[in-house]
Amino acid sequence: MTRPALIGDIGGTNARFALVTPGEHAPRESIALPCADYPGVVEAVRDYLARVGLAADDTPRQACLAFACPIDGDRVVMTNNHWSFSRREAQTALGLERLKVINDFTAQALGVPHLAPEELVEVQPGVAREHATCLVIGPGTGLGVAGIFPGRHAWIPLPTEGGHVTYAPTDEREQNLLRHFRNRYGRVSVERILCGQGLLDLYLAHCSLKGANPSCQTPPEVTAAAAGGDAIARDTLLRFLKILGDVCGDAALTMGARGGVYLCGGILPRLLDWLPQSRFVEAFTAKGRMSDYNRAIPVRVVTAPWPGLLGAAEALHNEEVE
Repeated sequence: MTRPALIGDIGGTNARFALVTPGEHAPRESIALPCADYPGVVEAVRDYLARVGLAADDTPRQACLAFACPIDGDRVVMTNNHWSFSRREAQTALGLERLKVINDFTAQALGVPHLAPEELVEVQPGVAREHATCLVIGPGTGLGVAGIFPGRHAWIPLPTEGGHVTYAPTDEREQNLLRHFRNRYGRVSVERILCGQGLLDLYLAHCSLKGANPSCQTPPEVTAAAAGGDAIARDTLLRFLKILGDVCGDAALTMGARGGVYLCGGILPRLLDWLPQSRFVEAFTAKGRMSDYNRAIPVRVVTAPWPGLLGAAEALHNEEVE
């Protein structure tokens, strides 16, 4: 009997694990575990394997785990949680013959070719060019940015840390917001704004600029208040999506993403009704002489719950992924 392989998608908040038959992409026994409940990845994996009840002679010997941080060398240090570990030591501790460790948005990107049509919601129509780069970008605990390119034999991932580029305001309101954030953080990256905590910070900045007392203390409260008609929360949510459009448009130009733009992460599927009301598409295409370039690019929201697991399964046998 073929042993299953272990796949995982570990973000700043949750670690999602599943099993997959080697050579296939369909995850099974998928479970999300809070990262804060475990001192590290080894303990989380052991708990997952115990929960799914694998016998000792059926435990995985291969694994691909994706992490929300730069991947370089043996040491893996998470950006938005406390996990830090040696790849070699983790492989030994888990009894693995083979362990691939990749960036989480590399996994998101590699998962895109395996999505079903019903797992995509169109934001901007367009025609995807063949043999062109695709951009995968999305806010969650942070802002992930990656790409994929169709190579001769396999999809080639293009990992980046594009979420940490400098934020650039485009109007007077955003100039005022930038001053607010700069006083607090110094340098302001786009991830400071385009993530869950960033949505709350953007709301608090709006309150400060308007001289209003904030009534929301969490990102979900901002979204709920906007839906309930709160004017500042509504302005915040629409501004969040407009800034996202600016950043996605810039990233599409930088990456030459004529293969399409895929919006991932845990936030946007909950904001589908807000996207048509926002200036996302206007901002995405407002690129001066390159506006027509971006206007031709199809943009879609990924609604699949765990596309990173599909990408981890792809990475297991993809020769372009070390």
